[in-house]
Amino acid sequence: MEALVGAIQRGEVEELRGMLAGNAELARAVIWDENGVGRTLLHVATDWPGHYPRVAETIAVLIEAGADVNARVRLEKVGANETPLHWAASSDDVEAVDALLDGGADIEAEGAVFTGGAAMSDAVIFAQWKAARRLLERGARTTLTQAAALGLLDRVGEMVAREGPGQEEMTKALWHACRGGQLETARFLVERGGDLRWVGWDRLTPVDAARKSGNMELAQWAQARAGRCINTSV
Repeated sequence: MEALVGAIQRGEVEELRGMLAGNAELARAVIWDENGVGRTLLHVATDWPGHYPRVAETIAVLIEAGADVNARVRLEKVGANETPLHWAASSDDVEAVDALLDGGADIEAEGAVFTGGAAMSDAVIFAQWKAARRLLERGARTTLTQAAALGLLDRVGEMVAREGPGQEEMTKALWHACRGGQLETARFLVERGGDLRWVGWDRLTPVDAARKSGNMELAQWAQARAGRCINTSV
């Protein structure tokens, strides 16, 4: 197995093809680690930090040899979880995302860490914006918070009008919009009840998330608006 893993991570596609030739079961092999986590070879190809050399060719060779493109990570105690597409999204590896989708990966397969959702969830949770946008281009659905994080203001507006989310949901969407650096979406959500003072994930308020996004205009607006809210007790 070490030779297979090495060939995958070094992008030695010809060597990998030779090792897999005539052995479909090898392509479906599961490698267990000391933590009781079982990875398929496609998970190896998309594991953090991703971006391995010739990864698209590697993925194509594995799928051609019989690897299950929608295989789940196996966990001894809690069962199946993320697919290779989840892992590619978590690594912001657009080349791997495309190769998996071209190979038949289910873009809406559930199992993301923290949320149990699709690959888009992992991309947004880990702020992997290139992967998130590629998934969007390839037809991925979005939740309200995911649409907010990506600055899809029209979609956010439609979802708010259709679903009528409460203040908690609006605030969570605001937090993600700020983390994604989306000023216009953040403005929209604040005007509809989003709370810039809420302490959310990683102990960050939306204002903190705005600062971390790198969008200075958003950060300055959020700080000023939050200050006005405190002064007026709104």
